[in-house]
Amino acid sequence: MLDIALFRDAPDRIRADHDRRGLPHDAIDEVIRLDDAWRDLLKTTDTLRAERNQAARAIGAAKKAGDQDEMQRVLAEVASIGDRITAMEQEVDEALAARDAVRMGIPNLLHDAVPSGADESGNTVHSVHGEKPTFDFDPRTHNDLIEMNRWVDLERAAKVTGSRFYYLKGDLARMEMALTTYAVDFLRDRGYTVVQPPVMMNRTAYEGVTDLGDFETVMYGIDPDGYYMTATSEHPLTAMYMGETVPSEHLPLRMVGVSDCFRREVGAHGQSDRGIWRVHQFRKVEQIVISEAEGSWDLHEELLQNCVDLWDDLGLHYEVVNICTGDMGTVASRKYDLEAWLPGAKAYKEVVSCSNCTDYQANRLQIRTGVPGHANQPIAHTLNSTAVATSRALVAIMEQNQLEDGRVRVPDVLQPYMGGQAVLESCAF
Repeated sequence: MLDIALFRDAPDRIRADHDRRGLPHDAIDEVIRLDDAWRDLLKTTDTLRAERNQAARAIGAAKKAGDQDEMQRVLAEVASIGDRITAMEQEVDEALAARDAVRMGIPNLLHDAVPSGADESGNTVHSVHGEKPTFDFDPRTHNDLIEMNRWVDLERAAKVTGSRFYYLKGDLARMEMALTTYAVDFLRDRGYTVVQPPVMMNRTAYEGVTDLGDFETVMYGIDPDGYYMTATSEHPLTAMYMGETVPSEHLPLRMVGVSDCFRREVGAHGQSDRGIWRVHQFRKVEQIVISEAEGSWDLHEELLQNCVDLWDDLGLHYEVVNICTGDMGTVASRKYDLEAWLPGAKAYKEVVSCSNCTDYQANRLQIRTGVPGHANQPIAHTLNSTAVATSRALVAIMEQNQLEDGRVRVPDVLQPYMGGQAVLESCAF
C-alpha cells in the first residue's frame, strides 16, 4: 500500500495517478478523512494519558498528608480516566484499521513510462524476438497435439480431482522437468539463489503481497486452518522477509523460486477451456528481487533481460509488451509481459509477467533495508518476474516446434536435460 505520508503531504500525486487510471478520487479523500479522525483520536488519548499521570501524582501528596478521603477521590479519578483511555485505545485501533482497509485498496503509483490505455488494447509492443514459424501444413493447436500423442490425461484427472487438473505423461512430462531444471540453472548462473517456498500462506502474509479483495476469488482457501494455497510463487517469496530489516550489505536479494501454484480462475470460454493453457495447478519458476529504492528500476530491466535471454535460448517467437494504465493491476508500478505466438491458436498469449512493485508490497509487509534494530530504516522495493510457467511454456514449445506427423522438436537447450533426445515421441498409453 502507499505510504501514509503521501496522503498527508502529496495527495495530488495520488489524485493525478488515479486520473491516469481513470479512477475516481473518493477512496483517496476517504483515507485522508479517516487519517484525520485517527490522529484526532490519538491526540485525545494522549491528552487523557497526560491527565491520568498528573492525577496520579496527587495520590502521593494525599497519602503524605494523611488525607484518606482525598486519596480515595484521586484513586477513583485515576481509575475513571484509565477506563476512558481503554475505551479510546479501542477506538484508535478501530479507526486505524478502517483507514488502512481503504488505503490497501488504493493502487500503486504508476511509472511515468506506462502507456495510457483503457484496456489491454492500449498495451504497446516494446520489442519483438525470434522469427514467426512457418509450416508446410496446417499447424495444430496444443490441444490437438496432446490428444493425438496422449501426453496429457484430462478426463482421468477430472475423475480424480476435477476439471482443469491434468496428468502430464511421457516425454512431455520429461520436458517439463527439463524446462524447470534449465530455467533454474540459467538463473543460478546469473547469481540467483534457489528457494523452494511453502505452498500455503496465512492471511496476514497474503494481505501483504496483494489486494485480497481482488485476488481472493481466484485462490483456494484451506479451512478451518485459515491458510491459502499460493496462486503464484511470487507471493511466499516476497513475504519471506515480512517484518524484517534486511541488512544493506545483503542487497539486492536475488531469488529464483520453484513451486506449484493453484488458482480457481477459469477465464473466457474457447481454446483456453481445453488443454493445459489455463489450469488450476501449474508449476512456476519465478524471479524475485528485494532491493533498496535506489537502483530498483535497473533491476526491473535486469529481470526483463533474464526473461528475454532465457526465451531466446528456447528459440521461440514472442513479443515484449508494455502494459498500459487500464490493464495494470493494483500492485505494480510498471509491468512488461512476454506474449508467445501460438500458431495453432493464431494469437499471441501471455507467458511471462515482469513487474516492479516499488515500495507498495514492502509497506504492507514492513520490509525495510539498512541496519537491523535501528528505527525508521527505509522501506524496501520488491520486484518479480516469471521465468517460466511450465504449462504455458510447454504450449508455446509444442505449437511452434510441431512437426507434420504431430511429434514436437525439443529446443536445443533442453536436449542435454533429456539425454540428448531431439523429438518428443507419443506416449504408449
